[in-house]
Formats: sequence, C-alpha cells, structure tokens
Amino acid sequence: MEKILVANRGEIALRVIRTLKKMGIGTVTVYSEPDEPLPFVREADHAFCIGKGPVRESYMNQDRLLEIAKKNGVDGIHPGYGFLSEDAGFARRVMEAGMVFIGPKPDTIALMGDKLAARQAMARAGVAVVPGSPEVGTAEEAAEAAREIGFPVMLKASGGGGGIGMALCRTEEEVYRSFQGVQSRAKAYFRSGGIYVEKFIGRARHVEIQVAGDARGNLVHLFERDCSAQRRNQKVIEETHSPLLSRNTRERMYEAALRAARAVSYENVGTVEFIVDEAENFYFLEMNTRLQVEHPVTEAVTGIDFVEWQVLLASGKPLPKPQQAIVHRGHAVEFRIYAEDPDNFYPSPGVIEKLAWGRGDDVRTDAGYEAGNRVTPFYDPLIAKCVFHGKTREDCLARAEKFFAETEIEGIKTNIPLLRGLIAYPPFAEGKYFTDLVQEYQREKGGKGDEKN
Repeated sequence: MEKILVANRGEIALRVIRTLKKMGIGTVTVYSEPDEPLPFVREADHAFCIGKGPVRESYMNQDRLLEIAKKNGVDGIHPGYGFLSEDAGFARRVMEAGMVFIGPKPDTIALMGDKLAARQAMARAGVAVVPGSPEVGTAEEAAEAAREIGFPVMLKASGGGGGIGMALCRTEEEVYRSFQGVQSRAKAYFRSGGIYVEKFIGRARHVEIQVAGDARGNLVHLFERDCSAQRRNQKVIEETHSPLLSRNTRERMYEAALRAARAVSYENVGTVEFIVDEAENFYFLEMNTRLQVEHPVTEAVTGIDFVEWQVLLASGKPLPKPQQAIVHRGHAVEFRIYAEDPDNFYPSPGVIEKLAWGRGDDVRTDAGYEAGNRVTPFYDPLIAKCVFHGKTREDCLARAEKFFAETEIEGIKTNIPLLRGLIAYPPFAEGKYFTDLVQEYQREKGGKGDEKN
C-alpha cells in the first residue's frame, strides 16, 4: 500500500500516522472542526475537515469518509480504535470500494461484535465462558434470568464494549431499575438494544491476551496484559506480565486465546479478553477485533510495532515472526491520562494552558494534545498514555512516580493525582489487586468510591 487514510483522531491517529511514515506510506487523515489545531492534523501528509464536533456529524460519517478516501486515491483505511473500528458494515463498504480495511474480515468483526454470538462460538470451541443468559427483551426476563444465574449479575449490551452499556445488579430491584438505562445506551452507542445477563465475578482480574493471525492460518500470541485497574468498567492502568497470575495459568490462557482465534479464522491483530477469579479459573469475556488502547504495553516488552504488523497482515503478508521468536523482555506499565476530575471522574474540558511532561529513561508518551489545545466535550477525554518499561515492575512504578511528580498540566483537571495515589496504594504497589481497586482506594482515602465500577 502506498497511501492510507487514518479514520480517527487524537493520540491514536498520531501514533498510526508516525508508523505509516516510517514505512514510507503516504498519510491522509480527517478531522472535525474543533480538532483542527490538534497535532495529528499537522502530522499527516494531507488532512481534510470531515464535519462538526459531534461524532455522528464527523468521525462516524461513513459517506464523507469514503468520499475523501476515493478522491485522494488511498489504498486502505486504518480505523484506529473506537468509532468505526469494529463496524462490520463499514469494513465491507471499504472493501467494496476497492480499498483495504486494515483489520480482520468483516464477518469476523460481525461475529465477535455480537457478544452473545461470540460467547456461543467460544463455547463450541471449548473455551470457558462466564455463566449467562440468552438475549432478554424485557426487565422481567432479565430478572428471571438473574434469579436462575444467581446474584450479583451484570446487565450487558450484546453489541457493547469499552465499559459502555453495562450495569452491576445485586438485587432484582436493581435489575428493574437499570434495565431501561442499559438498553437505551445500547441503542444509542451500538444501534442495537440487545441485552443479556451475565454472572458477576467478584474479586476478579481482567486479563487479555494479544493475538495476531495471517491469511495462511498462522496464529501467534504476544503474551498477556493485566487490565484490572479500572474506573466505571474502563481501564486506567495496564501492565505486562500480570503480577498475580501463576505461570501455569498464563500458559493455559495463551492456549485458550489461540483456540478462540482459530475458531473464527482470525486474521490481523486482535485481543481475547478474560475474567480470572481468585482461584485462577478464567472465562472468555469478549474479543476486540482492533488495535487496543493499551497496545504500547506489549510493544514495549516485545519490540514489535503493532501498526506495522496490521498493515503487513492486511496486505496479505505472512506473520513477521513465528511464536518462538517473540520474546517478552522485562516489565511495562501504561497509565492513561484523562482530562477529568480525579475524585468523581467527570470530564474536565477546557484549554490546556500548560503541558510539560516529566523526564525519564524508557518512558513513552503517546499524547494527542499539546499546550494551547482545547479538550472538547465531544469525545473521550483521554489526552495521553504514558508507558514505562523496565527490568522489573518496581522499576516501572518508581519511574512513573518520578515522571508524574515532575509533570505539569494547567487549565484542566487530570487523573494524575489518582494515578499517583494508586502507585503508592499497597494493593497495587504489591500487585495484589482486582477490578475493584479504584473503588477500594477511594473508600479508604475517604471518598465515596465509584459506585458504578
């Protein structure tokens, strides 16, 4: 491919553009009106305004995207993550227009994007799934399913992801109270009101396995990431290796992830997500058929550029490395920097008046903003990802604390105070934490905690 359109924004658009340039591939990007001053627009060879701020009028406007792609003679479209990255219909339209969709096949995206269908496919493949129900159409059906499964349960959108479209319910009353809200969010975000009920596993770890496959049927795993540090079911810290998993469980999870990928003839880069209980039983959650926000953690320990792999695999090339040549070196931790109030997680839009990152060795900062840019309320408030690589986990955390102590951001609130608090919080510092980490930390420091987590 000689020219690729990057159909995204912010830090991920900038990150993809830089790899494409390294590969000698021409870059085209699109931007919304409020995003025009952002660095990714300046970095691309060509940039075109796609519409106003709201995503439906800009980054989700498929017709306008394809129009720009055709006029500029691009060979392929890289969707980044979010937006249209897991839209099977868009992937088909890209291919029908004679361009390459840089991701898996549309049929695979459609199958794994339907959480219920994905659960069924995994069960047939012999991959354990969390106990759950078929699709439920009413609150009454959901309550009945919850009684059969046993409380607590999660209400989940069958087309959901990213922590959106789900609610924890500990009683029947909470099922009735939450059902309509979950269904409404599912329709708004995923254009489907499909809901199912799933057993909630308390004191759990959220662990995902990175995989990659080529058109010849070859598959590899690229180790695991622990994503248990979350707020409102969305990740804030990721690391590899997972500090609490035994080597035996880790190896069995690699095998299960490859079995899952093989069951759907997976091509390109993807991630199989699992929930792991205290006894190290693990269950399939979902498969993300795209680049993950946290992919730099794995890049740090493997030295592999995942965007480069995506492009090569989408071009029909074989896997660049066999399994035995993929080596995990040291430890890496990624911290997501959000423009938000660190106490209640409310977004903090505004102009970034000052932005000065800390210093340190083996630190990678993927930032979508610079001083003078405005964080708007139209998009996810992620402004950067900071990845620390070292020989040990302790090295990474020490570097992170020093880095964040030196970082200065003015004009908006960020979650850096929360991240620094977690670094020093014994359960996290010792690697003995679960998905309720942030909630417990806030309770202990005297806050209300994140009741939605």
